[in-house]
Amino acid sequence: MKARGAKIRLSRQLGIPITPKASRMLERRPNPPGQHEATKDRQKGSDYKRHLLEKQRLRALYNLEEKQMQGYVNRAMQKPGNPVDWLVGLLETRLDALVHRAGFARTIYQARQFVSHGHILVNGKKVNFPSQHLKQNDVLEVKEESRKLALFQDLAIEMVARTAPPYLESSRETMSARLAYIPTLAEVPLLCEMSMVIEFYSR
Repeated sequence: MKARGAKIRLSRQLGIPITPKASRMLERRPNPPGQHEATKDRQKGSDYKRHLLEKQRLRALYNLEEKQMQGYVNRAMQKPGNPVDWLVGLLETRLDALVHRAGFARTIYQARQFVSHGHILVNGKKVNFPSQHLKQNDVLEVKEESRKLALFQDLAIEMVARTAPPYLESSRETMSARLAYIPTLAEVPLLCEMSMVIEFYSR
């Protein structure tokens, strides 16, 4: 209960829903937590604060520590071309991110837990590292024994109402998905300004 409350509070601070429950709460209480809540000046903020907010939003969306995020940005900036595209590719091909996108978990937090507990297979082999990166044509799936659990049966039903992103070819029957290709920014439902994240770390 405490953890769920913390995620709702974080969602209100960042102004974006990071869990389904937080999304419902933001509809009722969109302002940041605190005695004075949001003012126009607070919402506007400084240039630094706006960049910081976008960075914090991205970290929350992928449930990453600061050191992890810094590492991904550094790698993206060392690649040729647009670092935003590289950063999106690095983040979105993480196993926990793909488990969430495929509908095998309701949140990125739940996806990380499922991977850590050994419920997810990659190309038929158990992987318990949420940060593992998948390559094009790699297949992730919920382990057959795990699919018998009530939680995963409920998730399979929920997959009917969810549309998988175009870069994932998913199957509700087998709770599996193939990474068809590395996605671009336009295909990923991110609630932050990626260019501002790059600018923040370029200071």
